[in-house]
Amino acid sequence: MGTPRKAANWASAPWELPRSERFVCLRVRHPPMSQFFPRKTTEIRIREPRAFRRLSYSLVQMALVTGVVVRAYRLLILTHGANNWLYLGATFAVGAVFFLGMVTAHLANFPLHQYLWRAPAFAGIEVAAEMATSALLISLGHEANGTVRAHWDDWVGMGLNALLFRGIAIIVWSAILAAAVQLVRRTVVHEDEDANSVTAP
Repeated sequence: MGTPRKAANWASAPWELPRSERFVCLRVRHPPMSQFFPRKTTEIRIREPRAFRRLSYSLVQMALVTGVVVRAYRLLILTHGANNWLYLGATFAVGAVFFLGMVTAHLANFPLHQYLWRAPAFAGIEVAAEMATSALLISLGHEANGTVRAHWDDWVGMGLNALLFRGIAIIVWSAILAAAVQLVRRTVVHEDEDANSVTAP
């Protein structure tokens, strides 16, 4: 009897394996894409999500947290910072990263076709949370409207501005995100097809 064949070493480079096993090795090396930006909502996630990941599944909770934090951050930079373009630009960039990052963290859990309603819903709930926080700040005498204190007469106008700018930002970002995800998926599909054609016996 011949010497029994050893199991394939998955840590080896693909070209060191027998030809019939190369495609299998290449396939298992691809990172799973179902964890983020899934194609369908029925895709199963084996590992239990951590605290923030569990939070990111909830549209309402993510939008509420985003709205409260964004409004508090806005108050901070308008009342406790330097009045120059460099400071305003840097603080705006930090706020935008947080804002769009929260949107991305939520949308990444769902297939692309759900962006059509999740993005506008996120914008609406986020603005509602912002304006509820703004109303509380006005009642306490701490809300800012530019360089002056905001009053109840300013509340509706600030709400409309928030809805306009936040809504546009979320819709545009969601469209960019969807296009990027679709492009990456097409690239991965082409790579899989190329690998299949190369390793086919």
